Amino acid sequence: MTLETFLSAHWLDMLSTVLGIIYIVLEYRAHIALWLVGIVMPAIDIWLFWSVGLYADFGMAIYYTLAAIYGYAVWRFGHKYNQKADEELPVTHFKHRLIMPALLIFIIAWATIYLILVRFTNSDVPITDSFINALSFIGLWALARKYLEQWLIWIIVDVVSAVLYAYKGIPFKAGLYALYVIIAVLGYYKWKGMMRNELSID
Repeated sequence: MTLETFLSAHWLDMLSTVLGIIYIVLEYRAHIALWLVGIVMPAIDIWLFWSVGLYADFGMAIYYTLAAIYGYAVWRFGHKYNQKADEELPVTHFKHRLIMPALLIFIIAWATIYLILVRFTNSDVPITDSFINALSFIGLWALARKYLEQWLIWIIVDVVSAVLYAYKGIPFKAGLYALYVIIAVLGYYKWKGMMRNELSID
């Protein structure tokens, strides 16, 4: 395979990967601009995932676009308990009372997406594809609410995604998600430190 042929086959994967790196760096820094990149990147992924038969990821990319708009609005205009009027949305812990509802929504979403893939598509990875997308629903919501534990959710999603994308022949995306695992671990401790600083200031 020539370089020209390789680039022609993988340019979409490469572009999405570059945007993905920018996205995760902004997320690590808890910078609101991550949501703006989060609107553009899924638009590219819609085409990419459809072309390789990752239909759940295709649908999830549409959701990501809408979730990015929601996330931007929450980070820009949302408030949490005890948040000061001129203060940015603070990093907080995932509330215990939300764990069971979130788990229930994850299980329902996983089963629903799996059934859709099995019945209406020719997906050869319905269990894995539906798993990462169902868990991503929870992860995106937790990120939008700026919960520290969103990083733990993404570690699981990123590990499984890296393996899945390598299997489906989109190597740059697979490499990106392998990098995501490392950054997610670092991001967890970064946000934990930010949360401590915010509490000490209070």
